[in-house]
Amino acid sequence: MKSKNSMNYFSAGKVLALTIGILFWGGCKDLTELNINPNGASEEEVNPNLIMPTVLTEGAKLYLNLGYQDIAGVVQHTQKDAWAEGHNDYDWGGDQSWNAYYDVLRNNALLYKRASEENLEFHQGVALVMRAFMFGLITDLWGDAPYTDALRGDEEELTYIFPKFDTQETIYTGIIGELEQANSLLSKPSSEYAGIIGNADVYYGGEPAQWRKFANSLLLRYYMRISEKMPDVAKAGIEKIAGNPSQYPIITEAADDATLAFVGSSAADSWPNNLQFDDTGGSNYRRLKMCATLVNQLQALNDPRLAIWANRVQVSLKVDASLPAGTDRVEGNVRYLSPDKVAGVSIDQDPDYVGMPPSWSSSVPSSYNLNPTPGQLSNNPHVSFLNDMYKEASGPLLKARLLSAAEVHFILAEAAIKGWSVGNGQDHYNQGIEQSLAAWAAGNAYGDYINNAGVVYDGTIAQVMEQKWIASWTAATEAWFDYRRTGYPDLKAGPAALRRVLPVRFYYMQDELNINRQNAEQALERLEVTGYSQADDKNSAWSKPWLLQGTGKPW
Repeated sequence: MKSKNSMNYFSAGKVLALTIGILFWGGCKDLTELNINPNGASEEEVNPNLIMPTVLTEGAKLYLNLGYQDIAGVVQHTQKDAWAEGHNDYDWGGDQSWNAYYDVLRNNALLYKRASEENLEFHQGVALVMRAFMFGLITDLWGDAPYTDALRGDEEELTYIFPKFDTQETIYTGIIGELEQANSLLSKPSSEYAGIIGNADVYYGGEPAQWRKFANSLLLRYYMRISEKMPDVAKAGIEKIAGNPSQYPIITEAADDATLAFVGSSAADSWPNNLQFDDTGGSNYRRLKMCATLVNQLQALNDPRLAIWANRVQVSLKVDASLPAGTDRVEGNVRYLSPDKVAGVSIDQDPDYVGMPPSWSSSVPSSYNLNPTPGQLSNNPHVSFLNDMYKEASGPLLKARLLSAAEVHFILAEAAIKGWSVGNGQDHYNQGIEQSLAAWAAGNAYGDYINNAGVVYDGTIAQVMEQKWIASWTAATEAWFDYRRTGYPDLKAGPAALRRVLPVRFYYMQDELNINRQNAEQALERLEVTGYSQADDKNSAWSKPWLLQGTGKPW
């Protein structure tokens, strides 16, 4: 008998908890104002405005969970000081599941179906954008995946119960076509659309023009994603968008970023790991520390975002050769040490910010930098915690960021460096930085920052990717995908990492390999085993999918 979870993505199924977004997401009108039956409705009758909030909120939370959690560890934005194997060391165990992603897609399929039946073009456009976003994320993470046969398990043909895995090339080509269709559907003035309820759209409040920008900005993302494998297609697509802003409007200002704000009234609608609803007593927040790779680079660039994202160390270390042997005392906010107390130990004496090195230790990472209470997880006063705002359930900067103006400008800057006709590369690079600073309430610092050593434009893709990596804070999946494609920034695995290089994909889950074996094995055969795949064989986080094969990237 097939498990229920393993079949999540096969059919349009019964939609659960359609009212989650309406009930819990900010600013929504009550159900009587929406004129929707609070007791629910059948799939044949459900109002698309009931389905939309669930699709948008659950999709955004999945994306944030990646970029704020384990993928932030992969790209060395953060590290954990306990229960760190997956976050710090890429020891994922082969149990990564895409079920939740297909859950969102199943609800989204119903959204599109009901919108089509009701001739609601805005809702159709939104559904196509979210379909492209979610399928793009799945193939970015795993490689080949069910696409054309997915979500069809309720059709009469039994073949769809065990859907084939489409190639990455097929999926990327498909979602580009869907985004083109969305651009067309969302091209009319808002007054010409029926059925829009602004509060059901928790990203843009029911504004078709904003969703159109989101769709075309996703087009830029995926055209650049395939640029190493299909350069002619990518070049033509990006030049087409950049050269025709009236037909292809894009996100150019941080105010238009595709984001989900958090309400903060329950665990379901709050920033993850906040202290208000954290049943671990706050240890989930305390466990997450800044990574030295990011901290050191932000300090080198005198980047104002560091103070927004991180706390200063509570107690700095200072080794003083004039102190008598055996000295180890705290005065004020400084711990003074004689040289003999740190003999053979690498420490960071920065008085302001200290990050944990990547994959520093697999045994007791909490002992880093002479933590006086290693293993107790109550505190490490010598390493920077995340900023206090990340303890909160909600706040003006606590958003799931699906796509930003900064990302768009960095894509165009990279395209300009490649010699494509998209405008001036330096202008886009500068705008990428300016829009990222604006998004993090640091816009006033732009004039000084853009002239800092290391920030002044040098015309290299390496520099563009470094700034894009910085700007992807809490949306670290994009930094990982860019690193895989370009090799930048030049991230090195730490000593405790499972392999000597960073991973390039997620494992296919064991349930999928067992239940849909024939199709899964065909997908495995299309992976390229590398010298780092090792005992994992084909289904390895270090086996290369189509997107990377033949590129020599990232290693």
